Amino acid sequence: MSRPLNLSILKAEAKAFASQVSESHEPSLYGVTDGKAVGTHLEHKFQAYLHKKYQYTEGSSAKGIDFPVLEVDMKVTSIRQPQSSCPFKSARQKIYGLGYNLLVFVYDKTEDNTNRTSRLNILHTIFLNRARTADFQTTSCLTRIIENDGNLDDILALFEERMLPLDEIQAQTLAEEVLANPPAIGYLTISNALQWRLQYTRVIQQAGVISGIEAL
Repeated sequence: MSRPLNLSILKAEAKAFASQVSESHEPSLYGVTDGKAVGTHLEHKFQAYLHKKYQYTEGSSAKGIDFPVLEVDMKVTSIRQPQSSCPFKSARQKIYGLGYNLLVFVYDKTEDNTNRTSRLNILHTIFLNRARTADFQTTSCLTRIIENDGNLDDILALFEERMLPLDEIQAQTLAEEVLANPPAIGYLTISNALQWRLQYTRVIQQAGVISGIEAL
């Protein structure tokens, strides 16, 4: 009988899965250089691994994240360029976070040319609490402004300087919220685009050091 999946089980299984994957060889990935294809392969493999033991609702592109009940999205990225994309909802995400947790697998892919197989060595498995999923530079600057008794105009100037995708009314509303409810420091680098581009170098460096960034 399948057990229900919870957050602590997901973290433990992610760690075990990473060890298992790192020791296995994949003929289907030999010669594959498309990071998205590698990521999709690993995501499907982890879901299949979990479904053998646990009962849970798997997310879809319509639902937005991989584990909707647990509010966790899974990201797979290469150590050579640790980044991925995620849907843009509003500029507010850059300040207050994405609105969900991230489970990040960071791999290094090597090829065995003799046996024509690939190995995905999972170098880092990181659980990033939703409170830490905002943009580092934006939240750091806002923290400094508030600590220096900054006002609404200072915050609006920062929004403009950082080219946050906001109209005038949205900027005013968000600036007022920042003054009333200062954001926590996030540890992602989030680049403006039609989709947010998330970069994980700082997250990798701070895993296990900063609360809310767990090295599994």
